[in-house]
Amino acid sequence: MADDQNPQNQQGGQQPPQQQPPQPPMGGAFPPSPFPPAAGGYTPPPPPPEDTTPANYHIGTHLPPVINVQIPAHGLNFDEQYFLHLLAGSISLSKDEKKRIISSIPKLKQDQVDELIRIFEEEKRKFAELSKKHVDQLKKLEKQHGADWQDIELEQKASSKKDEDQAQADEIRKKLGL
Repeated sequence: MADDQNPQNQQGGQQPPQQQPPQPPMGGAFPPSPFPPAAGGYTPPPPPPEDTTPANYHIGTHLPPVINVQIPAHGLNFDEQYFLHLLAGSISLSKDEKKRIISSIPKLKQDQVDELIRIFEEEKRKFAELSKKHVDQLKKLEKQHGADWQDIELEQKASSKKDEDQAQADEIRKKLGL
């Protein structure tokens, strides 16, 4: 073997340093890549699928059996208590919208009232189909709208009492000749 080919004769008999492939820095100095890892890289497991089982939460179940709101006189054919339960249980209408619906019933046609009932039933069914993750939000909305409905009942009761008091005062004035 020639002296220049003998590894021990090169640079004082020492082996030349071997080249190692570059290593990535330790400690995660690079931000995560938006691209999938290269072949053989780590891929985190996908998150578990969301539970979409319907919670079957029924809005309006907290309402009393009899709703104490008077619907103005009308010539329509529908179950007023059922209608009022659907209206009171609606979480998609504001308090003012509910009051306007009640006051407008004498002006509505039968098919309009039937359509309102169908819409309220559909709303109730659709909310029952939502998954369990929405139940807390539904309860919160139902509580808020329940308080609004109590306000409607109290306002109507106060208005009715005021009308009665006015009628009594008018009767007394009439008897006194005033």
